[in-house]
Amino acid sequence: MKVIIQWLSQYFDLNTWTLFGLVAQSLFFSRFLVQWLATEKRKRSYMPKAFWYFSISGSILLMIYAVGRRDLVIALGQSLALVIYLRNLYLFEDMDKFILLEEEVERLKQKL
Repeated sequence: MKVIIQWLSQYFDLNTWTLFGLVAQSLFFSRFLVQWLATEKRKRSYMPKAFWYFSISGSILLMIYAVGRRDLVIALGQSLALVIYLRNLYLFEDMDKFILLEEEVERLKQKL
């Protein structure tokens, strides 16, 4: 392990910010694993609510990383993406309400 760290440190700046950035990127990447597993479970393309929570969490951590590293490109990209992730989560909540209402209508129809 020490050899790997020494090799990496020759090419990369390994410090606390790097570790934080790797954790943030891992969290952000996890959203794809969540989506993939949910899709495989349903045998059709599916975007679970957890995908948006991972997107938001990872994006916030990546923005903190970008500000800490003074990287305007990443900070701007993540801040704009965060708006989209929040909007999608909001729409997802509305869709949940719609689906629950639709299911209730179907139950009432069956009682008639």
